[in-house]
Amino acid sequence: MTRLRCDPAVIRRDEYKSNRYYLNVMQSSQRDEGRTIDIGGIARQMYVGGSFLGGFIQHHRHRIAPVAKLVDVVPTGSDVLDIGCGGGLLLICLASAGRIQSAHGIDSSSDAIETARKAAIRLGGFIQSPTPNFECRSVEQGLPDGTFRVVCLIDVLHHVSPSAQEKAFRDAVAKVRPGGILLYKDMCDRPLWRAGMNRLHDLVIAKQWIHYVPIESVDRWALDCGLQIELAQQISMLWYGHELRVFRKSGADS
Repeated sequence: MTRLRCDPAVIRRDEYKSNRYYLNVMQSSQRDEGRTIDIGGIARQMYVGGSFLGGFIQHHRHRIAPVAKLVDVVPTGSDVLDIGCGGGLLLICLASAGRIQSAHGIDSSSDAIETARKAAIRLGGFIQSPTPNFECRSVEQGLPDGTFRVVCLIDVLHHVSPSAQEKAFRDAVAKVRPGGILLYKDMCDRPLWRAGMNRLHDLVIAKQWIHYVPIESVDRWALDCGLQIELAQQISMLWYGHELRVFRKSGADS
């Protein structure tokens, strides 16, 4: 894939206009740290080509999921592990906003990882800061070595069998460095009509019958692991419902 450059003297006019729009989005978000970045604009610039459905999902995911909120709670300069990263939109946005020192995303879908890698290559043509690394790996193969300041577990547990959900959560906690955070989000199991729409979405897109995890169970597991709850929110977007948690691990953050 051809990497775009930011020098208007060496790129075509349409590429320059595209770069200029993207850089305005990125610089605007960096000038005002608390401001919501233009997730849709970033997605449209980074996810080009490929299947129509895949591009449509990435371009419009911010309309049904709180991606901007997830970006906002990640401290600048973090090293991040995103478990079940999908097409990599969260890490691409974190890199675009200058939030990461390094980032590693894993997912069991080879198609999703290929999409994420192409987006990361394209992103490298726009920014000088680090871009994410993506790996095709299932959680059954084990998580990457080391610990991280931020571990993301976003819309993962409902794809895990109920008997293995607690272990998957605890495995993610083990990868959080002392003083770091576990960023958790999953779809709500109530009210029933929102839960039903969530389930229908996964039946159509992922072709899976999902297994909801009551947020009370997640909170209990977190407390058992010695985590503190720093943020607890229920977020509704269109007809979708989300449970968001930021859990802090005790200890000094290096």
